[in-house]
Amino acid sequence: MNETEVIRVRYWAAARSAAGVAEETVAVPGPVSLTALREELLARHPDGRLGDVVKVCSVLVGDRPVSSGDPAEVVVRPGETVEFLPPFAGG
Repeated sequence: MNETEVIRVRYWAAARSAAGVAEETVAVPGPVSLTALREELLARHPDGRLGDVVKVCSVLVGDRPVSSGDPAEVVVRPGETVEFLPPFAGG
């Protein structure tokens, strides 16, 4: 499998704790929606904690913030990195 066939997913803070890993890769046949990617990630981590955390995360696809977009319409392409950033306390 080469890099163009996978999406790299990075988890930060509480998302990392809920997933139990800092990052992982997801093999894809081509571009997928952010909704489909989330469903795959939740299937990989079925204990429920990750689902609760990603609901409140800001999401970056590459350098693009997509938290205001409809996840079903956000396209993630093979070779891209998706980052889940939970709200951080303080400032």
